[in-house]
Amino acid sequence: MADVVFAASDNAFLKHLLAFDTTIRRDTVPKVKTPTGKKPNGKGKAGNAAARDTTKSKGGLQSVVKAVAEDSTYTDNTRKIIYLYGKGRVTYEDIELDADYIRVDQKKHLIFASGRKDPKTGRYTGRPIYTQKGQKPAYADSMYLDYTTKKGKIYNPASEQQGNFLSGGLAKKLNENEVAYKNVIYSTCDLPYPDTHFGIVITKGIAEKKQIISGPAYLEIANVPIPIGLPFAFFPKPDSRTSGIMLPTFGEDARLGFFLRDFGYYLALNDNIDLTNTATLYSKGSFEVGTVARYLKRYAYTGTLTLRYGNHNYGNPGDPRTQDFNILWSHSQDPAAHPGSVFSASVNAGTHSYYTNTPAQQNFSIQQITQNTLHSSITYAKTWAGTPFNMNVGLEHSQDLQQKTVSLTLPTVSFNMASITPFDSKDRVGEQKWYQKITISYTSTAKNSVVSVPENQLFTSKTLTERFQSGFQQNIPINLSLNFLKYFQFNPSFNYNEYWNFQTINQYYDRNNLINPTSPVIDTVGGFKRAGTYTISAGLSTKVYGTMQFKKGRLRAIRHVLTPNLSFSYNPNFADPSYGYNKTIVSSATVPYPYTATTYNIFQNSAFPVSLPGRQAGIGLSIDNTLEAKVRPKATDTSQVDKKIQLLQSLSFSTFYNFVADSFKLTPISFSAHTAVFNQKVNISFSGTLNPYVVRVVDSISNNTLVRTPVLVNRYTWQDGHLPRLTAFQVSADMSLNSNAKRSMGNTQTNINALGNTPGLTPQQAERLAMVNQDQSAFVDFNVPWNVNLSYSFVYTNNGLIPTITHTIQARGDVNIAPKWKVTYYSDFDIRHQKVSTCQLGIYRDLHCWDLSVQWVPFGYLKMYSVMLRVKASILQDLKLSKRSDYTSSQYYNPYY
Repeated sequence: MADVVFAASDNAFLKHLLAFDTTIRRDTVPKVKTPTGKKPNGKGKAGNAAARDTTKSKGGLQSVVKAVAEDSTYTDNTRKIIYLYGKGRVTYEDIELDADYIRVDQKKHLIFASGRKDPKTGRYTGRPIYTQKGQKPAYADSMYLDYTTKKGKIYNPASEQQGNFLSGGLAKKLNENEVAYKNVIYSTCDLPYPDTHFGIVITKGIAEKKQIISGPAYLEIANVPIPIGLPFAFFPKPDSRTSGIMLPTFGEDARLGFFLRDFGYYLALNDNIDLTNTATLYSKGSFEVGTVARYLKRYAYTGTLTLRYGNHNYGNPGDPRTQDFNILWSHSQDPAAHPGSVFSASVNAGTHSYYTNTPAQQNFSIQQITQNTLHSSITYAKTWAGTPFNMNVGLEHSQDLQQKTVSLTLPTVSFNMASITPFDSKDRVGEQKWYQKITISYTSTAKNSVVSVPENQLFTSKTLTERFQSGFQQNIPINLSLNFLKYFQFNPSFNYNEYWNFQTINQYYDRNNLINPTSPVIDTVGGFKRAGTYTISAGLSTKVYGTMQFKKGRLRAIRHVLTPNLSFSYNPNFADPSYGYNKTIVSSATVPYPYTATTYNIFQNSAFPVSLPGRQAGIGLSIDNTLEAKVRPKATDTSQVDKKIQLLQSLSFSTFYNFVADSFKLTPISFSAHTAVFNQKVNISFSGTLNPYVVRVVDSISNNTLVRTPVLVNRYTWQDGHLPRLTAFQVSADMSLNSNAKRSMGNTQTNINALGNTPGLTPQQAERLAMVNQDQSAFVDFNVPWNVNLSYSFVYTNNGLIPTITHTIQARGDVNIAPKWKVTYYSDFDIRHQKVSTCQLGIYRDLHCWDLSVQWVPFGYLKMYSVMLRVKASILQDLKLSKRSDYTSSQYYNPYY
């Protein structure tokens, strides 16, 4: 084994290899021969397979260079050249250079590395690959390197930076920080021979650490040169996200005119927060602006804040303009950051017309544009370790977009105590006595709220000072659970509720109101009022098992479990005027009669409305059933273990009989059931109500029109020989089927930081996930060949006159019609009217480094189509071509006509 001497500057030569992170494009490898013109065969000076050369410095050892080859090595001591054949490797400090052929010329200070042509397949294999600890491998077709002057030539290099690739051509290393390029492609595709890439051919250029300065350059798409060029250009090569201009998309809206959409500026403030500022301009004067702030503090919290404003003119010139805004905020805290306390936020608020007036901001999503409500919540929770106490503070917002009203709760504070056993001892020995099983808990809630305020009156002084309602509620439940006669469970309980309200109402008839003297006037009265209610109850339950055995066939047994529950409850008549919670008003106290008397609850508009049930002392009955089968194993089943199948997961009936009621003592009988079939793939549930009382129809005349009104009679249906009447019934079924994914996507974490990085994800996965966060339609999973979701709904109601029926089926899913083609669908079909009420189709094409998507809504509330071609790379996600039709918004759309 020969020793070879390298100069002290060897380390610098290998360092410059790290400037290239490559993927091979084409073969440009000179023919390589030994001095004799033949490959060594292991004789003479050539070593055998896995030979090793170790190089040291005569003038003072700096580092050890190890040379290894799996096939053979050859050392020419006269010329001072080492040849490595068959998976050769040169190792120097933490750097490794691998290639199928490596030649080290000590006199000229040159190293040459290349692959070779496989004689069987004719393919070029064993390309040079170099690695350094902590960095991913890099490739090239071949390379010459001078380890003394730090210069070199690399044929067909390729480097990747934030989803962009430099590939092909020739790279010449000028010094440690600069590289000259010739005829390289600045592209979005990493394929060796890209068929669909979008690239810029740089005829001449110099790459520095964070930028590329290019001479003449021209556009190339799918290897076809496009006559669009630049005399010079500048391409940034940031090692992290940096601030920069975002290019717009161009198009036309039929109502707003031509537009420049989503141009703006990305501002990377620091590693913890960034801002994306965008704007859209329309030729007819409308505009939209918005900003998105993403922030992150690792191991503490993460969040996104979005502010948007739109100013549109959808009418004629001179008509009033519509102004809309929307606020989105999501914040989540790492549970380990502050043990025992959690802060979270989910805010979605704005004007009622924002989503309908800015459909492009939601990518024409039907679900968002047609939504009826917005909700927001901000919550802080605190738990005291080692105690049963916890506290929650929250701010809530609810907005009805159809009624244009807003409800706010600012704030809600709740203080709770988990169940404790006050009469039990921590040092108790033996079983609990009956009184030691008594449990008690406590819940209190205070809130300040305003309900259903018109949107345009929300921030007025009257709303802020007069319409907010404040109150405090406390609840104390006391429970006891005992085993009775071994097979029965006895559960007595006492439940007390205390209400403190600071606003009540007062009603009276205004005798001077000549327009509508029979309508009472309602005044809000400030001041403290309390109310207290309680309920005493007890329950007795057990389980009854029944099993039917089968000796033949695969069915071994069926087991039925019956769970009856008998309960008793009592509460006094809190609606009695003696409690002061209800008041009665009379329309007129003078002759002539008749007069009108009305009873009202003074807490009905308070922060905590008080439910005032009449006197109740009755028995409740509920019965629950489950059905399970046991099946013998198949002959091919090696485990030979019986299989259990749930035939009926639940079937329950319930009702209540009030002994002290004047009439209608028996409440309607309710029933419900749930089960799953076909290996739990299809879920089926149904529920309904049976009214045990007779209904009679009363005719009357109003405005010369016959009006028929159903009236309940205090008489049971079975007294007339009939079963209870079905007043409501609904059935729903849903099924979700999909093929197994072709490959596992792996477990991923989802806390993306402000710069789009995600712990636990590969850079490619983090890049795609960042795109999905910005645009949900940017991601389609081609790994799942097909996916089907079907749901069925049947609703029947009968008030005693004309039954109403709703009968619909909904289908959604996707299917791969080819390896890179996917079709998605969503549709609602009304079976009763034989009409499709909603339909949406999507087509997706994976073009490797591009995505093509088509969305089409042929009819319905929102008719539109959208075609978009975009680059996958996140740094170029604004590089896209799109065409959208104007959408048709019809509030009076009727799918049945």
